[in-house]
Amino acid sequence: MMVFPILTQLTQLQCPHGIPAMMQPSATKVLIDNGLPMLAGDLASIAGCPFTVPPGKPQPCTTSKFATLSGKVFIEGKPAVLQGVADLGISAEQIPGGPLIYALVQAKVIAS
Repeated sequence: MMVFPILTQLTQLQCPHGIPAMMQPSATKVLIDNGLPMLAGDLASIAGCPFTVPPGKPQPCTTSKFATLSGKVFIEGKPAVLQGVADLGISAEQIPGGPLIYALVQAKVIAS
């Protein structure tokens, strides 16, 4: 069984083009390593991404798509979001820009 860290508001990540993302958790009652946990449906906002698609149409990453949810850990009735390899930066038109880059993730609480 694979286990992964639960993402929190303090998780530091970037879109695939190097622009920092701001975590936007909906949880209000639980802290993990001093940060509110990310739950199913939560997003990270991204501003200033330079990504374009041919023939030069701007498609900047504006938000995240977290693909890995815990099947065992529920917080405030929702599954916790886990760090996953299929997490993506997404444009406003829902075009994937590539995988998110994780720089700092809490390691005290892991889940599957």
